[in-house]
Amino acid sequence: MFRIHVPAAGRWPAGAALVVIAGWLFVGAPAKGQAAPPQQAQAAKNPYVLGTDGAVLLNFVKADKTADFEMIMAKLKEALNKSDKPERKQQAAGWKVFKAGEQGAGGTAIYVTVIDPVVKGADYTVSTILAEGFSPAETNDLYKKYADVFGTPAGNLLNLTTLMHMK
Repeated sequence: MFRIHVPAAGRWPAGAALVVIAGWLFVGAPAKGQAAPPQQAQAAKNPYVLGTDGAVLLNFVKADKTADFEMIMAKLKEALNKSDKPERKQQAAGWKVFKAGEQGAGGTAIYVTVIDPVVKGADYTVSTILAEGFSPAETNDLYKKYADVFGTPAGNLLNLTTLMHMK
């Protein structure tokens, strides 16, 4: 028997429960009595190595940590733009961060990252990009702050495929 814990109404942002359930169905609910597959030695795929046309990331940031999040995004921008890697400059060109006027669950601030177009195969992991642009000590300090800014849920990543252009 499988149970799904769903928080009380009003706790998740609109559609979050649907995304969780759809993801569970997409991955495949295990059949009753089916043995779990053996653990595989392969590393999990990095969800921030993007391969679709675009992506949207919703970040739910604690209300008292918005200044830290915005400072880290400014450092991310700096790291992208000072990088010697051409793909980092391409990533910066298609990467925008917005702050929503609405609040998320528990009063969190919602930041919406829009990546269009995606540099296919490029790694968009914030900590990786920061580590490329700053000293290990500074990167460690930034990562500690970054890890502490998120509410619950921390965020949702949506990989997008172009349906049509309206021009």
